[in-house]
Amino acid sequence: MLARKFGTRMAGRGALIVFEGCDHSGKTTQCRRLVEWLQQEQIPVEPFRFPDRTTAIGQMINGYLSNKQDIEDHAVHLLFSANRWELVPKMRTLLESGTTLIVDRYAYSGVSFTAAKEGFTIDWCKNPDRGLPRPDLVLYLNLTPEAAAMRGTFGKERYEQTDMQLRVAKNFQLLKESYWQVSDVAHGPLVNQSWHKTYQGCDQGCSG
Repeated sequence: MLARKFGTRMAGRGALIVFEGCDHSGKTTQCRRLVEWLQQEQIPVEPFRFPDRTTAIGQMINGYLSNKQDIEDHAVHLLFSANRWELVPKMRTLLESGTTLIVDRYAYSGVSFTAAKEGFTIDWCKNPDRGLPRPDLVLYLNLTPEAAAMRGTFGKERYEQTDMQLRVAKNFQLLKESYWQVSDVAHGPLVNQSWHKTYQGCDQGCSG
């Protein structure tokens, strides 16, 4: 689906690391912690989060997710993809300069959520994202939708419904590839040391 294979990062390039998972699985918290650790290690790093709600496209998506406006399902899927594409030039520039990117959601979320709707196939949902920079590592945070529903403000946004999240979780399983690592977060957050080792392993593998 995406352009670059794991293990082909040139020396001096940054790593592209993505956190994925269903809503309220802890992705944002783990992204922040990994960014903070990399900063402490004086490793150039930049966080990204999709959808990026600061752009014009992102503001349309925000209105949709917060139930302030309705958008036809095909159209909103393309908006989510366009929101990723509009940041690709910045992402590529940073990667080529040696900056590691820590990304909260990516194309896999876009595919998993739209394919959870009636009348959509995973193959169709993949098409708009073909050619995006491919992650060196995807960290999938595994949490059941039932457990996620007990967290925070679950239910506030459009897709935060247990039935929807169950279908999304099944789609994520269909998208897993060799460069994914799955972490069970049902019993608490990831231990810092575990993703420190994960990053180091990714960095060594990508540079080889």
